[in-house]
Amino acid sequence: MQEIAQQVPRTIPFLGARAFARKLLLETDHLRSEGENLKRERDEAQSKIKELDATVERLTFELEAVRAQHDIAQQHLTTIGAASMMEVEAKRCELQAKVDALNAQFIRTTAEIARERDALRKEVEGAQQTIVETRETALLQEVGIYEYRHPLTDVVAYENALDRLQDAMKAAAKRDGGAVLAATNWTVNGSEAEGRKMTREVSKLMLRAFNAEADNLVRGLKPYKLQSAVERLRKVEETIRRLGITMQVSVSPAYVQLRVDELELTADFLQKQAEEKEAERQERERMREERKAQQEMERERAKLAKERQHYENALQAVTSNGDADGMLRLQEQIAEVDKAIVSVDARAANTRAGYVYVISNIGSFGEKMVKVGMTRRLDPMERIRELSDASVPFNFDVHALFFSNDAVGIETSMHDRLADCRVNAINRRREFFRATPLEVKLQLVNLTGELLEFREIAEAIEYRQTIRLQLTTEV
Repeated sequence: MQEIAQQVPRTIPFLGARAFARKLLLETDHLRSEGENLKRERDEAQSKIKELDATVERLTFELEAVRAQHDIAQQHLTTIGAASMMEVEAKRCELQAKVDALNAQFIRTTAEIARERDALRKEVEGAQQTIVETRETALLQEVGIYEYRHPLTDVVAYENALDRLQDAMKAAAKRDGGAVLAATNWTVNGSEAEGRKMTREVSKLMLRAFNAEADNLVRGLKPYKLQSAVERLRKVEETIRRLGITMQVSVSPAYVQLRVDELELTADFLQKQAEEKEAERQERERMREERKAQQEMERERAKLAKERQHYENALQAVTSNGDADGMLRLQEQIAEVDKAIVSVDARAANTRAGYVYVISNIGSFGEKMVKVGMTRRLDPMERIRELSDASVPFNFDVHALFFSNDAVGIETSMHDRLADCRVNAINRRREFFRATPLEVKLQLVNLTGELLEFREIAEAIEYRQTIRLQLTTEV
C-alpha cells in the first residue's frame, strides 16, 4: 500500500479489526438512515412551501375583500348625507384602522413566509446534493438515447475488455497493489508491527466494503441507470474516506476509476448485447419469413408439376384415341401450367419481388397510424393474418396490396418518404407510421404512378361492433 502522512509517528490503542468493522457498519447504517431522513425532510419542506404559498394566497384574498368592503363603505358613506359628520368620520377611521392592521399583518406574514421559504429551499437544495436518486421511475423520465462510453465492435470485444479490467482490479486489490491509501506510521501499544497489522486489517475492511457496494451496483446495473450508479459509487467512496479519516485510510482514486470504468463497460456491454439480440431476433424473423415464402413456392411448384403430369397423362390418352380437339385443348393447358411454373421459378430467383402492403388497425392504434411493409409470400394475406394474431386485440385492415418485381425498393422508398412520421425512431424494423391511409396513398401514387385498388376507409368490423355493443350496454 502507498504511504502518506508519515511525518510524525503516533500511538493509538488497538481497536481490532472486528471493532472497527462494527463501527464501519454502524456508520454506514447511520448514513443510509440519514439519507432516508434527508429525503423525508426534503419532501416535508416541499409540502411546507406549498402550504405557505396557499397561506399567502388566502391572506391576499382576505386583504382584497377588506379593501373591497372599505370601498363599498366609502361609497355608502357618501350617500348618507343625513348622518352626522362625526359618525361618518368615526366609521371611516374604524375601517381605515382595519385596513392598516391587515396591511401590516400581510406585510409581516409575507416577509416571514419569504424567509421560511428561502430557508426551506436551501434545506431542500442541500438534501438534493446529498441524495443520489436511484428510483427507476425518476431515472426513466430522464432516459435518452444511449451514448457508448467505450465504443467497441461487438459483445465479444466488451467481454474481453471486462476480463482485462478484472485482471487490473485483482492486481490492484492485492497487498501493496495500490487499491487503498493508508498511513503506516501508527504504533499499537508501542509496537510498529502491530500498527502495520492494524492498518492492513482496516484497509482490507475498507476495500471490502467498497467492493461490496460496487459489485452490487454492477449486478443491478441497467444502461439508463449508469449515471446514478456512478454517482452512488462516488458517494460510497466519499463515505469510506470520511470514516477512515482518523487513520488516514481511503480508497485510491485510481482504483475508484477502475470500478467506474467497470460500470461504464458493463453498461456498454448490456446495451450492445440488447442491440445484438434485437438484430438477431429481426434476422430470425426475416429468415423465417423467407423460409415460409420458399416453402410456399416449393408447394406451388409441386402442385403445378403434379397438375402438368395429370395433363400429360390425359394428352397421351386422347392422342391414342386420335382426338385432335382434345389434344389441342390439353396442350394449351400444359402451356399455361408451364408458364405458371416459370413464373414461380422467377419469383423464387428474384428475392426483391413480392407484395407491398399498407394496413391499419384503428381498434389497436387509432385512425392515424398505418403499417407499410412487404412480403414474398405467394398468398400475401397469409402474412396479414399472421400479423393479426393474439398480440393485437383486433385484425388488421388492408388498404393496399399490390405485386412488384422490386417490392423491396418500393418499401424502402415509402419508408424514406414517411420518415418524419415514423413511430419508433430507434428501431427502424418497426414499420409503423403516424399517417392516414389517404396520406400514404398520395405517396404511393407519386412513387408507382398508379394504383389498381386502394381502400381509404378501414372496415374494422369487430372494432365497430364492439363500440356499438358498448354504447348499447351503457344505454
